[in-house]
Amino acid sequence: MSSLTPSSSTQADNDFDVVIIGSGFGGSVSALRLAEKGWRVAVLEQGRRLTTEDFKRAGKSANALSWMPALGMKGFFAQEVYQHVAILRGIAVGGGSIVYGAVSLEPKDAFYQDPAWNQLNSNWREELAPHFAAARKMLGITDNPYRGIQDEWLQLAAEKVGAGDSFGSVPQSIYFGDPAEKEQDPFFDGNGPMRKGCTQCGRCYTGCEFGAKNSLDKNYLYFAEQKGVQVVPEHQVTHISTLADGGYQINLQHSFTHDALKPLRAAKVIVAAGALGTQELLFASRDRYKTLPNVSAALGRRVRTNSEALVGILAKDSSVDVTHGASISTHYYPDDKTHVTQNRLPPSYGPMKFYMMPMIDGTKPLPRALKTLLAFVLKPAHGIGAYFSKNWYKRTTYLTVMQQADNEMAFSYGRTLLRGFRYGLKSKLSKGGRTPSYLPQANQAARAFAAVSNGIPQNMVVESVGNMSVTAHVLGGAVMADSPEGGVINTQHEVFGHPGLYVMDGSSIPANVGVNPSLTITAMAERFASLFPAKTSE
Repeated sequence: MSSLTPSSSTQADNDFDVVIIGSGFGGSVSALRLAEKGWRVAVLEQGRRLTTEDFKRAGKSANALSWMPALGMKGFFAQEVYQHVAILRGIAVGGGSIVYGAVSLEPKDAFYQDPAWNQLNSNWREELAPHFAAARKMLGITDNPYRGIQDEWLQLAAEKVGAGDSFGSVPQSIYFGDPAEKEQDPFFDGNGPMRKGCTQCGRCYTGCEFGAKNSLDKNYLYFAEQKGVQVVPEHQVTHISTLADGGYQINLQHSFTHDALKPLRAAKVIVAAGALGTQELLFASRDRYKTLPNVSAALGRRVRTNSEALVGILAKDSSVDVTHGASISTHYYPDDKTHVTQNRLPPSYGPMKFYMMPMIDGTKPLPRALKTLLAFVLKPAHGIGAYFSKNWYKRTTYLTVMQQADNEMAFSYGRTLLRGFRYGLKSKLSKGGRTPSYLPQANQAARAFAAVSNGIPQNMVVESVGNMSVTAHVLGGAVMADSPEGGVINTQHEVFGHPGLYVMDGSSIPANVGVNPSLTITAMAERFASLFPAKTSE
């Protein structure tokens, strides 16, 4: 665990000018850009700083990968289950960039024109354009140049559903250089870390042990630390308190032992703990500890999941190996609101075979659940027999199917049975119908892929039996608005009623992105930092 060295030259009794909570896309961008403007910055991260050995173990072992501290698992991939949704996220220095597939897509026009926020700016596309450009440069985005058998099958499946013209390689934050040896940084005129090209190992989701993925520790965080930013792992923030003379106190405990740590003081605080972490921290500060009393009642509202579903296809041929390539490499659009990508799985995802059930259609949850359970027994090749499949992860393709749809959910806060009566978030339904647990386009995409690959299409049990949506792309909950009645922060990302307190992560985005949101969050963070003033001389 790293130790903090509070600055001796900050104002008054503050330890730092700015404390950032979270080291994902929002936090890392903010850290670098504010340090460039002269602010003395610390970044607090509840996860660990990971090593190449951590990634090697996580690629093979589910225990090494999983974040379940209560069970002694100190990995970096968390699976959070609520009443209406299951959410996947990364917890480590570098946040979600450690476990994401590095897909870096700009959203379509519907995102910029979404009624959830188009009244806040006459032209979001125009305003965000230079920030998307800055994000693309920093993240080193290029089209994936490789194709494997899984990509060939996805192209055939796209053609089968009449969407062949939309098929193509995904733009990715990956270095596709020489995989044989390390070489000088190719992105920042040699000033960044040494790099090695992608080996096509199919393990982007468990951290890149070869250093090819452009995760945040290779760009924003790397340069932030060069600028003097202190990035401190294994520090969990319990709540934020206002100080009588202005500024904030950040109350801390050790992430694994839960021992209280010395609080920090800062003139400004940026909450960038991810959509879940940020909501929980603001709820705890307002409702449990009563230290941020003015946080808007809109907290927890307008949460989105990209309206996605995950479907699987198990190849019948036990000798098939689809794992050669990046975790994601190609995609297509079956219609103007739906996006499909393929996914390769690492060995440590093996236990996910027990998540899979026979594919059943149906908009009514109970009949669908009963039909699924019946098919599980009556069609063993599609159900229980799949659990004993040889080389399951090598034969399995997951499709992520996302939609630009107007539906939302919400979170409240309190003691909950799912958390053993500890305090935590609780999901609830909101406008536009619940986030989908059944997506017809997803089942259609899976069946088309199964037809061209001689495979078995499957649904996830939490969707088809549990009637829960599954997402790795949760957004909203502390959204931008023009008043505290509509959201938690203003268009400069400052929390209504708490000057100097900001939110900059996926929780601030009120509109449905419709594609993998990492690039959008990065661009929004670039915009936020551009509006943040430079530090004046003391």
